[in-house]
Order: sequence, then structure tokens, then C-alpha cells
Amino acid sequence: MLLAVASKIDSVVQFFTVLIIFVFVLSITWLTARYIAGFQKGKMRGNNFEMIDSFRISQNQVVQILRIGQRYVAVAVGKDNVTLLSELSEEEIIFSEGVTEPVQFDEIWKKAKGLVQKSDMKAADEHEEER
Repeated sequence: MLLAVASKIDSVVQFFTVLIIFVFVLSITWLTARYIAGFQKGKMRGNNFEMIDSFRISQNQVVQILRIGQRYVAVAVGKDNVTLLSELSEEEIIFSEGVTEPVQFDEIWKKAKGLVQKSDMKAADEHEEER
């Protein structure tokens, strides 16, 4: 009887140990990914190159408007080549109004919960109307 209790306690201790190790490894992975992303973002950020806009023509072809120094150019980017289409003046380019903020997961989650609750309420109302 004592061995059965000890074995259950050992199993619980093992479970929590594995859980703690899993959370630790997951957090280290998350921190490393954030660090690498920030490092590469800072490394790729330059003062002379900026992508203004892009438009996908087909699966392997994109037209991009780039700022290189003080000049604006339109280029076609394919699978194996880049072709200069034309040089543009700043007056020809329509800049977007402000920078769009990335959507936070919390906002999406709240909207999804709201939709589920509304559909549940609607189904309950329809069920009561049938009676």
C-alpha cells in the first residue's frame, strides 16, 4: 500500500518537473526568437533603402516601389531577376495615411468570443421561439 502511494507521488512530481522544464524551454525559445528578430530588424534597417509599396502580379512576380537615397524607382521582382521599370518623382507616389498598427491577439480573441456568444444567444432565442 505504501509503495502505491509513493509511486503516485513520484508520478505527480515527475509530471510537474517535466511541466516546469517544458515551460522553461518554451520561454528560452521565445526570448531567443525575439532577440534574433530584433537583431535582424536592426541590421536590415538602413537610411538609404526603403520599400514604399508592393503589388503581387503573380505567384512569382511582384512590382515594388523603392526609395533609394532621394530617388524613387519601380522595379519588377521575379523568381530569378529584378528589372527596373521606371524612375518616379515624389509627386507621383501616393503615401498611405499613417502607419497601421499591427493587430493584437487580444483584440482578435475578444471579437471571436463576442461572435460565439452572439451566435449562442441567437440559437437560444430561436429555440425558445420554436416552443
